[in-house]
Amino acid sequence: MSIPSPRGEREKLITALTPKLRRHLKIRAFEHGMDIQDATEHAINAWYSAENLPEAKTDGAKTWGTFLPVGEPDRFKAACSDRGVTYIQGLAQALTLWLDNHPSPTAPLVSQPVVRVIVANQKGGVGKTFISSGMAQALAEAGHRVLLVDYDPQGHLTAELGFEDVMYEDDVETLLMHMDGTAKGHIGDLLVALDHERFGERLHLLPASDDAFLRDVALSKVSFSEAALERALEPLEADYDVIIIDGPPSLGLNMDTALYYVRRRDGELADRSGVITPVWANKASHRAFRLLQSQKDDLCRKGRIQVDYLGLVVNAYDSRRGKLVKANKDQWELSTSPAVLAAIGDLKEGREAADGEIPLLEYAPDSEHAQAMRDLAKELAV
Repeated sequence: MSIPSPRGEREKLITALTPKLRRHLKIRAFEHGMDIQDATEHAINAWYSAENLPEAKTDGAKTWGTFLPVGEPDRFKAACSDRGVTYIQGLAQALTLWLDNHPSPTAPLVSQPVVRVIVANQKGGVGKTFISSGMAQALAEAGHRVLLVDYDPQGHLTAELGFEDVMYEDDVETLLMHMDGTAKGHIGDLLVALDHERFGERLHLLPASDDAFLRDVALSKVSFSEAALERALEPLEADYDVIIIDGPPSLGLNMDTALYYVRRRDGELADRSGVITPVWANKASHRAFRLLQSQKDDLCRKGRIQVDYLGLVVNAYDSRRGKLVKANKDQWELSTSPAVLAAIGDLKEGREAADGEIPLLEYAPDSEHAQAMRDLAKELAV
């Protein structure tokens, strides 16, 4: 399959890559002012002339794909055959060599806007709030300044972090008022801080409010409504390294404004900001994902913008639920665009932390759930 591209016609190479190598590639490419496709192309071209390369680790490799110039996927496969290595091993050697030859600079070579991520799926109960909150906590724990936006009118994120009372305060401005232009104060006045020591005052929440259910109707009366969330959050962006949005449980203007906010901005590297979608290993999640992807594609086409899909997270997975559940998980993991970033087990710690209104990394910092969030946070090019 070939696609048109500003780089010229390109064909897809489908192979597999370990999650660790994929993460390192994404972050290192960003540090050098490149996107993943360009870094991979450079890596493979250098690999052609390299000799006596050691075997690279490929245990746990998952399906992964990238686009190369027309004819290059076949050339790479032929070179692998000539060297007597699998496509997976050949790619791992190429990328490992590229990483060795391109160490991290002291600072990114290209100035970039704040990383913006929406955790989105209009299907309820798949774990949007769990993933949004967990990633934000892990990023803050790692030293990044993080803003967590509760964009779900139901306010589960706000409640589960212990701020439910804030949603019902009288005579306070709200995110919607900053989106429709009726607010008079600064949006920073709405923020609350998670004051746990492990987050080092780096994790802030923009809570939900009780007028959020009116957002779709209100936005229909706002000029260029797709940019309403961006206009509201713009005064905050310089204060954060990452902004994570817990997306709404519906399709419509609410979703369009969030998708537009995480679009690839002028000069921004590919796959830096964008969409992460939690799914379950069932047929209903496949249908919901197709609907969300259709809305994203429609917005991109009509708005002439690019919204990058950062990946999928198979959440609440339990192989004991039968062959169909495993088959659905396997089907997700065959996806290369977007790829599965993680499969997270159906464990108790996440539910207990939410019920106790305690951040997961504070409630169970050494749990499998907490470690999964730290691993997922490393997928972002921050």
